Amino acid sequence: MPSHLKRSPKPIFTLIFFLILCCLTSGRFISDSPDFISDGIQTRASGAVPSFLRLYGAEEACEQTYGFMPCTTTALGNVFLIIVYGYLMFLAATYLSNGSELLLEILGPGIVGGLLLPMLGALPDAMLILVSGLSGSTETAQSQVSVGMGLLAGSTVMLLTLVWGTCIVVGKCDLLNNVAIDLQDTKGFNLTGSGVSTDIWTSYAGIIMALSVIPFVVVQISSILHSYSGRHLTVLIALILSVSLLISYCLYQVFQPWIQRRRLAYAKYKHVISGILKDLNTRAFGKLSTDDGKPNIEVLANLFKAIDENDDRYLSRSEFKALIVGIHLNEINLDENDAVDKVMRDFDTTLDARVSLEEFIHGVDRWLQEAKDAKVSKHAGPGYIDYFHEQTKREHNLLGEQSDEIVEAVENPRLTSFKAVMLLVLGAAIAAVFADPLVDAVDNFSSATSIPSFFISFIALPLATNSSEAVSAIIFASRKKFRSASLTFSEIYGAVTMNNVLCLSVFLAIVYVRGLIWDFSSEVLVILIVCIVMGVFASIRTTFPLWTSLIAFLLYPFSLALVYVLDYVFGWS
Repeated sequence: MPSHLKRSPKPIFTLIFFLILCCLTSGRFISDSPDFISDGIQTRASGAVPSFLRLYGAEEACEQTYGFMPCTTTALGNVFLIIVYGYLMFLAATYLSNGSELLLEILGPGIVGGLLLPMLGALPDAMLILVSGLSGSTETAQSQVSVGMGLLAGSTVMLLTLVWGTCIVVGKCDLLNNVAIDLQDTKGFNLTGSGVSTDIWTSYAGIIMALSVIPFVVVQISSILHSYSGRHLTVLIALILSVSLLISYCLYQVFQPWIQRRRLAYAKYKHVISGILKDLNTRAFGKLSTDDGKPNIEVLANLFKAIDENDDRYLSRSEFKALIVGIHLNEINLDENDAVDKVMRDFDTTLDARVSLEEFIHGVDRWLQEAKDAKVSKHAGPGYIDYFHEQTKREHNLLGEQSDEIVEAVENPRLTSFKAVMLLVLGAAIAAVFADPLVDAVDNFSSATSIPSFFISFIALPLATNSSEAVSAIIFASRKKFRSASLTFSEIYGAVTMNNVLCLSVFLAIVYVRGLIWDFSSEVLVILIVCIVMGVFASIRTTFPLWTSLIAFLLYPFSLALVYVLDYVFGWS
């Protein structure tokens, strides 16, 4: 999301917040300490907490992270720690996001947009997953690794359900001919008459997101075949595949801006072709082609003479430019000089910088054949040129013209670069330091309440690591414009893709290296269902009516209920 939509919390607040945490929370709570008698007045031992903050569900002392971080074995105490450490992880995610956006403003897309920005966005999640599997003994890691799986599944599900659906609601515009009209929202909460439209690149991002779940399927093969001896091998194969997809996705992101520019330039030129054919067809006294599909020489010769203003029997570059300017293709942001150059290359086969009558007839004939190839059966007949013109306009619109997103120059690149680097370093440091205490707090809360750690991490941790991006996406979607909607949903699909390849790669590496047991069938099924459903949505349509948000919202409680039923009713895990 654009950096001007984000407000970074001041770094000093982070330090103050941590000092308050250290003052309010004791290093170790021991409930069975003996009573001492001094002067007859009973006092509270140093480091004790008020009784209303303590639930005596577990009497054993907790293990302090790093040997000094605050900890507790009580339920309410761990709720407090989860909130505190979760807020610190939220700060880390915010600093990383803002720092990467500042770098993007300076360096632009490509390496930064393709490699650095997506990875930094997934860094807090990856850090939490990493520490969840590296802590303590193998038995401890096996117990805590469900926190990482809960975060992975929860982040994916939250982005594709709650955040996706909310972006539809706040970004909805009136639909006309199944296309959202920018900045027009008069139909209220009409389930079919209002919605959001996106470009074709957003559909591609949704398809890539759906394909990114392939490693989840591979790692489940041994469980499907009930082959416990092959689990280690399938984890390794899935890890290799996941890393390969991560590299491929990053390379695609690097080259995507170049691909987009090429596709958009070609779409513009096709629209110029269709506009010229439509103009010639309007001027002509007769058909441009005969009934047998050959060019109508007489009609085209008359058109040639009409365009040849100086009567030298050749069409020059300036005469073609006058033709293109006279068409008034105002619906696209057209570089007229570039369009003239391409038309000349199409017609001037002798490379003498002028077009003869024979070259003109041959060029128009090729254009007519392209227009006929683009028609469908119901458009067969004299109207195929008009259909070709409308089709090229739709193709251009689907690719998403970027003229409404003005890129402002950075006033002080050196200062901005320094600020970006400092935000990235601070965000990475906070994520690295507080990921482990947060995982311990979730695990301790699970022990104190007997609530499975998966459900705690599924619901709570994504709020810490993804809420900054979620809020920015919702604010950006509220602009109610085609371009902003396309960028918003592309970011959502990209974040999920990075979760599915980067975070899963980290997770699989931990499972493989530490020899842990992969036993997350229900969690994987939830990820598959949500990603495939939303990926199919993205691949088959570019306009999403308001009713689609209801499906997204319902998928969230469905996911939680499905995991509970499969694990605790049918005993999948």
